[in-house]
Amino acid sequence: MNEIQENAQGNKRDASGPRVDVSHYYNVHSIQSRIARGIWVIVWTLLYRPSPKALHWWRKLLLRTFGAKIGRGAHIYPSVKVWAPWNLTMADYSCLASDVDCYCVAPISIGAHTTVSQYSFLCAASHDFEQFDMPLVTKPIVVEDQVWICADVFVGPGVTIEQGAVVGARSTVVKNVARWTIVAGNPARFVKQRVLREQ
Repeated sequence: MNEIQENAQGNKRDASGPRVDVSHYYNVHSIQSRIARGIWVIVWTLLYRPSPKALHWWRKLLLRTFGAKIGRGAHIYPSVKVWAPWNLTMADYSCLASDVDCYCVAPISIGAHTTVSQYSFLCAASHDFEQFDMPLVTKPIVVEDQVWICADVFVGPGVTIEQGAVVGARSTVVKNVARWTIVAGNPARFVKQRVLREQ
């Protein structure tokens, strides 16, 4: 019997030990925030998601109406999910590609000339699993200028990806990434420095 099975059975036998009880979970979001989220979901479903791929200006308009700060030349594709637009900042010529999930419960900032490729998940919230009611924990994500986050990458709460870094496809980033480095893997680890060739 492996250690996980032994621990699981031990927890079952120990009736006096601590228990997870999410019936005491408290929603930290205000009524106003929940109402705004509900309206945004309707707008996303009816006006944002069905929009033609080329209409980046239209999706930027909708996001800005809900408080997003979006620079010129930014591209946001119609299948991108944005949890709370008022927590999203995108600098000039940044891009959120198809099927990116921007779970911006806390602020998420995307730098200039930065690309977040398809299917990536920027996750600015988690839960404290060491407390019995697993309260929500939110931390901002900062992706600086000239970064490339490749396809299907997970970026966790509180992470900063510094200028010029590249994160390889299907990586999991739970710690800060240094500037002008290439990282990959689960968890993401240093591969080499990123060096741009002269034009």
